[in-house]
Amino acid sequence: MTTTTTIAFVLLAVAAVLNVARIVRPKSGLADRALGLDAFLISVVSGIAVLAARTDSDLYLDLIVATSLLGFLSTVTLARFIESGDVG
Repeated sequence: MTTTTTIAFVLLAVAAVLNVARIVRPKSGLADRALGLDAFLISVVSGIAVLAARTDSDLYLDLIVATSLLGFLSTVTLARFIESGDVG
């Protein structure tokens, strides 16, 4: 089990680094940065889920729900902001 979760952590870390690179890329627009941030949040939530499986603890499930809700609300808010046309 630890080998599998270690591999999962490594792959999620690579995904997170690539998402951060997408966010900080100079030529990316606001929608592209929002997509990169959303994908980064998915990597973080997946990492928390792998940690919960590794430790066999359900204490992390509340953190997963709260983080997912925060990510969803921020994505919806940013999408409404972009749609309104107030982007500088």
